[in-house]
Amino acid sequence: AAHHASASSTNLKGVLANLMPKEQARIKTFRQQHGKTVVSQITVDMMYGGMRGIKGLVYETSVLDPDESICFCGHSIPESQKLLPKAKGGEEPLPEEEQVCWLSQEWAKRAALPSHVVTMLDNFPNNLHPMSQLSAAITALNSDSNFPRAYAEGVHRTKNWELIYEDSMDLIAKLPCVAAKIYQNLYREGSSIWAIDSKLDWSHNFTNMLVHSAHAFVPHHPQYHEGGNVSAHASHLVGNALSDPYLSFAAAYEWASGPLHGKSGSTCLANTTTEGKFALKDLPNDPLFKLVAQLYKIVPNILPEQGKAKNPWPNVDYHGMIEMNYYTVLFGVSRALGVLAQLIWSQALGFPLERPKSMSTDGLMKFVDSKSGQNGIWGVGGTDYKKRRKFKKKEKKRRKFKNKVYLFCFRGPFKT
Repeated sequence: AAHHASASSTNLKGVLANLMPKEQARIKTFRQQHGKTVVSQITVDMMYGGMRGIKGLVYETSVLDPDESICFCGHSIPESQKLLPKAKGGEEPLPEEEQVCWLSQEWAKRAALPSHVVTMLDNFPNNLHPMSQLSAAITALNSDSNFPRAYAEGVHRTKNWELIYEDSMDLIAKLPCVAAKIYQNLYREGSSIWAIDSKLDWSHNFTNMLVHSAHAFVPHHPQYHEGGNVSAHASHLVGNALSDPYLSFAAAYEWASGPLHGKSGSTCLANTTTEGKFALKDLPNDPLFKLVAQLYKIVPNILPEQGKAKNPWPNVDYHGMIEMNYYTVLFGVSRALGVLAQLIWSQALGFPLERPKSMSTDGLMKFVDSKSGQNGIWGVGGTDYKKRRKFKKKEKKRRKFKNKVYLFCFRGPFKT
């Protein structure tokens, strides 16, 4: 019955089972009709510049639009705010209350941590970064994965998404417990975490475990930047190698260690705040939000002038805690919602393992030469300067002679 549930059902797996055959058929038809359509032009700059701007991935859960900002399932945030029902007693959008209750209870049932993971976390040294601890714990949770066992037994590939779903639901349920345990060990002298309350939602339980109150703020950051950013792409790539969600998300989580991606958030926070509140509209006189508002007005106009950014409009992330190193743990916990949802869709839609063709610099230079008709002018490694100079002189002479011929042909008839 769950496999035929409607979109209003409270059973998430049933809702997905109802949607996926329709989406599979839609994509199959689309590929049959337009499979040879060219989507993106790739330049040498793109290849050397980190593949920025190349349209080469399909990622269902979110897309980053330069004008509309982030879009979820085809809808911008303002559109989503209008389409979704409002939270009870509030102004912000939320799915149907019955669905939220079902999902909260489902995650509460799956939240218990294996004893070996708790022991490992308790034995980590205090100088091990919290995001390294989280990554190690996620990998260790792989001991309970459903997918490897079923795959070894020969499960049909059309059932892969169901196994990925079960693992993803288990992992999402356990992440707040792992993250809270890390926080208590590092910053609260190993205090025990509160038990999961099935009457509270996922975020509320998390904040209770962190600070024994519901006043902390967990970032709402389920997924952004579509599929090409470091963490989303890492999970997508590793998952399509048929690694289970635990290993896929552990790979995705390593993004947080790089100062050009996840760790940049910690650095920014350390430079702008020592304490936090919830929102500018509720606390207009808060010094932190005043500072952020000024940065938002001033910095975007400066960056293009310095050549630092083509699109200066920033992502807005917020921490709400004073332990800056812990920022990426919160970031990672909430990010799991987006990347694991995409893993499920990737398997349901049969996305293959990515295997893009790479080229060496020499090979790329030869390719460019052949396209321009200037074979060999770059030489091996682009260092044959004499050959290139000789070619340029010859080309200049040829063009000069060509111009004279044109002039002669033009003037000739007038002389006769």
